[in-house]
Amino acid sequence: MTTRMLGTTDISITPIGLGCWQFSGGQGLAGRYWPALPQETVNDIVRVSLEGGIDWFDTAEAYGAGRSEAALSAALQAAGCEPGSVAIATKWLPLLRTARSIGRTLEARRERLAPYGIDLHQIHIGFGALSTKRAQVEAMAKLVEAGLIRAVGVSNFSARAMRLAADVLGGHGLPLASNQVRYSLLDRGIESNGVLDTARELGVTIIAYSPLAQGLLSGRFHADPNLVKRLTGPRRRLGLFRPRGLGRSAPVVATLESVAGEHGVTPAQVALRWLLQAHEHVVAIPGATKIRQARENAAVLDFELTEHEVRRLEEVSRPFL
Repeated sequence: MTTRMLGTTDISITPIGLGCWQFSGGQGLAGRYWPALPQETVNDIVRVSLEGGIDWFDTAEAYGAGRSEAALSAALQAAGCEPGSVAIATKWLPLLRTARSIGRTLEARRERLAPYGIDLHQIHIGFGALSTKRAQVEAMAKLVEAGLIRAVGVSNFSARAMRLAADVLGGHGLPLASNQVRYSLLDRGIESNGVLDTARELGVTIIAYSPLAQGLLSGRFHADPNLVKRLTGPRRRLGLFRPRGLGRSAPVVATLESVAGEHGVTPAQVALRWLLQAHEHVVAIPGATKIRQARENAAVLDFELTEHEVRRLEEVSRPFL
């Protein structure tokens, strides 16, 4: 199984992981994006992901106030997954908190995820904290030095903030492992705002979240726009899901469908494969609310696009730079 290193750390991961936002139990602002999933369904999704070769999982305390972490741990245990055989990433939410809460809340993260350790701990957003970014990164570095986590990452950080984080960690002899950002064929902003280039320069892995634009790149909402009305939570009100947004993204989806037909795969699988082949320092964390989706995510590791196909997708999605 092909793997990629997480930044310049010694953590090796598959290019596709499983994003666990949807395991929030329908709780909290983040959780309302998705219907609450029974633990049995979570177990099946995680099991199928493991069977497909996926070896890492991304969650956060903000996902249902820790419910996602607990559901993930329960599912891994149900699958008979031994601690240390997979990598676990979670996140601390800075909103209206000081850097001291990083250490204070770590035990809650560890308890929710037990018996699995925290391989990557990330600062979830780059704003809203009551302490400076420098203080937050310093607090994260101390957790690595104490042996409580293996690596430090950030999420939604600008190019400038990434440099600051890398500089602070470098003072401790540690690398910045990753920056988790929204990135897909319908959101290519990191290619024009300096984040992608800065990550490459610093040896930082980009973790692409919402790599399917919250399901739009599956093509099902273009095939049947009425499906948007059936969505729960805030997704149905997002611009991309409205008629004008669907029209704007239609050429991208049409190209995905054409390429998918050549490979006997789905448009969503092609969209994920493009992210991996366009940039060697990018990995992706699609979610899954169904066993079928988990199986398809893992199968992205089993085929390759041609150089021509990668260019076609790059060209048709340029309006989203």
